[in-house]
Parts: sequence; structure tokens; C-alpha cells
Amino acid sequence: MKIWATTLFLAFFGFFPVKATEVVIAYEGTSAAIKSKAIISKKPIIVKKAEFGILRKDKNGKTTFIPTTKVPYQEGKVYGWRIQLQGYEGELTWLEVLTLPKPPLTWGTDNGEDFFLSPDGTVAVIKRTALVKKGVVNNFWTVSSGDPAGLHVMEIYAGKRRIATFKFEVVRPSNR
Repeated sequence: MKIWATTLFLAFFGFFPVKATEVVIAYEGTSAAIKSKAIISKKPIIVKKAEFGILRKDKNGKTTFIPTTKVPYQEGKVYGWRIQLQGYEGELTWLEVLTLPKPPLTWGTDNGEDFFLSPDGTVAVIKRTALVKKGVVNNFWTVSSGDPAGLHVMEIYAGKRRIATFKFEVVRPSNR
């Protein structure tokens, strides 16, 4: 998680406790907010299955999704969610709210999506429009040095509705 200007931003604004719902409301009020007035899809959104886990790549390069609520604190470890939507194909605009136990050293995204960070650096909101194929939508993050260990929470919204919540723990290896 890296956003290079965050350190300066956080130093300037200081740290203030913020709830995830406050961040979503603040996000929707910013200039980076959704250009149309809402993120409402005209198609019905029915969640068939929602999973959180890690990605494992084998020696042949094949990637496997492994459902878990424990993410090893290993730089480069990929974790995230996938949601199976019943009978949904086409574009879907979704919002993800990621809440960390404390701010990481840096934040970052790769896709240039709309991104908002809470003043205390513990909550990030991203908005993306993705092409849903075979009813699946997903998003993944990569563990970076400086990321905090502990309980994390991801909330996924489509339209004005929360369609999934994932609670997971980033765990440091035990020193044995």
C-alpha cells in the first residue's frame, strides 16, 4: 500500500479518529467523487458468494485463490476479495473501504482509480468501474514493508448498498 504524498498530507493534517462511514460520505463529497450523481447500477445486484483470501502462484505461474482470514506479513503477498454476482454481466462501479489498525508508512494504488484517504491515514476508499465477466468482480492488494499487522476490515459497496464485509488479520511470523 503506497501513496507517496501521504506522509506530507498526514503530517499537515494530523491524525484524527475517523469511522469508515464518515470516509465514504467525505469521499462522495470530494471533487474526486463520482461524476454522475450516484454509483447506481441499473441491473439488480445479487451476491451469490463473497470470499476473502490470498493468491498463491505455483512454480508454473498458475495462480490459485486460497480463502482465509489470515494474511501472512510477507512483502509481496497478495490478498483480497472476489464476489460472485448472480446473473450479472457488464460494467459495475464499486467502492471499497479498507480500514487498517494504524496507518502504513505509505499508501498506493496501481490503477489510477479514484482514491481517498482519511486524515488519520487508517482508512482508504477506492472507486472502480470493472467489467464483470461470468458474474465475478474482485480486487487485490499487496503487502508492503511498513504495512501494519493486526485486524483489517474491507467493506465493498455497489450502488449505495454494502454487498460484502471482510474482516481479516495480517499476521507477523512467530519468532521461534
